[in-house]
Amino acid sequence: MKNILAFLITLIAFTSLAQTNTEIYLFDILKKGNKQTLFNKKNISNNNGYDNQPYIIEDSVVLFSSTRNNQTDIAAYNIQQTKLNWITNTKTGSEYSPVRIPDTNDISAIRLDKDGQQLLYRYKYTTGDSKVLLPNLKVGYHTWYTKDIVISSVLKKNGLSLVVSNLKNNTNDTIQKQVGRSLHKIPNSNLISYISKENEVWEIKSLDPITKSTKTIIHTIPKVEDMCWLPNGTILMGKENRIFKFTPKTDSGWSTFYTFMDNEIGNISRMATNSNGNKLTVVSEVSPEHIVQEQVEAYNSRDINAFMATYTEEVSIYTFPNTLRYENKEAMRPYYEKKFKEEVDLNCKIKQRIVYQNKVIDEEYVTYKNKNVKVAPIYEIENGKIAKVTFIKPQENDNDSIEKNAEKIVQQQLDRYNNRDINGFMNTYSKDVKVYDFPNKLLYEGQEKMKKEYSDFFKNTTDLHCEIKNRIVMGNTVIDKEFLTINGKNYSAIAIYEIENNKITKVTFIR
Repeated sequence: MKNILAFLITLIAFTSLAQTNTEIYLFDILKKGNKQTLFNKKNISNNNGYDNQPYIIEDSVVLFSSTRNNQTDIAAYNIQQTKLNWITNTKTGSEYSPVRIPDTNDISAIRLDKDGQQLLYRYKYTTGDSKVLLPNLKVGYHTWYTKDIVISSVLKKNGLSLVVSNLKNNTNDTIQKQVGRSLHKIPNSNLISYISKENEVWEIKSLDPITKSTKTIIHTIPKVEDMCWLPNGTILMGKENRIFKFTPKTDSGWSTFYTFMDNEIGNISRMATNSNGNKLTVVSEVSPEHIVQEQVEAYNSRDINAFMATYTEEVSIYTFPNTLRYENKEAMRPYYEKKFKEEVDLNCKIKQRIVYQNKVIDEEYVTYKNKNVKVAPIYEIENGKIAKVTFIKPQENDNDSIEKNAEKIVQQQLDRYNNRDINGFMNTYSKDVKVYDFPNKLLYEGQEKMKKEYSDFFKNTTDLHCEIKNRIVMGNTVIDKEFLTINGKNYSAIAIYEIENNKITKVTFIR
């Protein structure tokens, strides 16, 4: 029993120990011809803590789980009134995954009590009064087929299993083992969708709860299990800062539905839409920029506890590209404790900041021991904490003229790229140039190989263009945030250029 409970607490992401700092954003969906876009963004949770598992009741209310007073309760956001109310306030436990029960005004939710008991409950919407629905099942996630039939992902010894429960007949039929948490009614059908994890490639499948028959719809976005259905039968799945779409009746594969270009939306997980398909809720981890800024502010105030709280326990610190300096908080804390106590003039100013996916690159000017030091740390964020820092530092003999020359060469390379001038482009690189994926995975080397890579690319891409959104120059190293147009599509990437003897000798891409 202890092993099962330990597995449960590790598995289900909404326990207090595993919660990350997330926010819920509400968008309007606007149709423009055959395309749809998102606008009118609102942070409806706006809470320092865990906010997750949204469910929209018609067009009026968004239910979700939200942390307050060291527990998680069910909140209800009224869209028209822009007002938040609380449905539950259970002192003996916390509630998660609220769903409206069909043909009723009641809702259902998972309650995880402080003693470890986890059950599915029914709640009165107006009073919060509750009763157990499935006393013998450890339900992790659920959805309703009818008011008497519920489909659940149930915790069993080997993971989550798909179970169909009939409340009238008191029956529980296991359909499949190794399933995910995302369960939904498929629009305009008598079917339920679920995520199958039986194979290495996860799949979205349909289930007929009456006949118990299943059918594969499509593979998921790799290792993504959160999804929702638009009323027109389109599936949405989010990964990092992008939402993908797939319509089974018309599409052969996944395509991009929307890409968030602002830094506030980070790692997307759960989503929900309303019955009219004109609103969408998106759960996102608190942005990497916010985490890094907290770290900078704690550094400047020399608050060691707040500073260390922004890092994971296993944090690793590197010198670019991949020389390990030290790892884990235990090794990190003594260094900063001493620094915070002894350095009265300690200060860090951010001149520029690049944010890309889960990474933040700062151009920092650090003052200590009456010295000014320039450095560009690359922060990598995982689950709302800084998991890795890679420092790019100028050489001791680097000066303004070296930086100006490095920037000039990189700019020449960019101008020739945009002009698709292959000879001029190649002339900015050394003969033995090396190209890497961050941090240190060699892709190819040498001018001959590079020219072969780019020649056909330049010839066949008539709309090729690269715009620099931000640039940091650190000695002989230039860090560019690039916005690319290629064959009618837009992409973003980070390029780190290293210059020696007036040539680019190394390029490292973060993409």
